[in-house]
Amino acid sequence: QVQLLESGGGSVQAGGSLRLSCVASGYDYTTDCMGWFRQAPGKEREGVGTTFIRAGSDYYADSVKGRFTISQDKPKNTIYLQMNSLKPEDTAMYYCAAGSRLRATMTWGGCDFGWWGQGTQVTVSS
Repeated sequence: QVQLLESGGGSVQAGGSLRLSCVASGYDYTTDCMGWFRQAPGKEREGVGTTFIRAGSDYYADSVKGRFTISQDKPKNTIYLQMNSLKPEDTAMYYCAAGSRLRATMTWGGCDFGWWGQGTQVTVSS
């Protein structure tokens, strides 16, 4: 079992920044990637970024490329999503996810995601 706990969401004006955190606990030996998704009201969940734990490489959606950055703190089992130059269209519930080849429910950015956090709300006002 893997548990993911997000934090860091909030309200910010357009052009501002936020940093989301995701702390992982538990263990899935097939996990080699983690990432962030978001879902706005009335829209489908969409991928934001994926990070590959061993390779250290990242993949981002075109809509956030150059503005958002994922980083890892392996000793703390934590990944971060640094969000800069935020836009009103970035408003959504943001979810942390971890890869799992045993129970994958969504594939995006080269990662088979199977563990999900509860989400943290990000609201960007114009």
